[in-house]
Amino acid sequence: MSTAEKTPDTIEGTALPTFDPSKATAEFRAAAEKGVEQSKEVLTKFKAGSEDAQKALEKSFQTAKAVGSDLSLKTIAVLRANTEATFSHFEALVAVKSPSEFVELQTAFVRKQVETAVEQAKELQAVTTKAVEDVSKPIKSAFEKAIKELKVA
Repeated sequence: MSTAEKTPDTIEGTALPTFDPSKATAEFRAAAEKGVEQSKEVLTKFKAGSEDAQKALEKSFQTAKAVGSDLSLKTIAVLRANTEATFSHFEALVAVKSPSEFVELQTAFVRKQVETAVEQAKELQAVTTKAVEDVSKPIKSAFEKAIKELKVA
């Protein structure tokens, strides 16, 4: 065959592959099936991940409710203690017989209240810190699990 003669199967001496529709259909079908299978896997992982996230949020809300009650009870106890201390102080002030006794009583009360306030603040901070940790723990665990699964995939 000379270069002047060109057939549809050759261009400048290079043979072109022939198109076989039956092979193309089979390859297309295999690619489509693989795509469907991968989509199913992704959907299954997404579904599992959203179920885990929903469970984590539900657990966090339940925990928030419980620790909210604990925090409220602790706050009420602090307020009650402060109110009782104030009433006791007023009762003691009513019985004062001299200005110096009044100053002494008042100074002792203020000092005690400052010390108590510092202790109460520490206790409330500890309760609040624990509450935040408890509430965020389920979400943090779910997030860490999701990250590990992404790294594996």
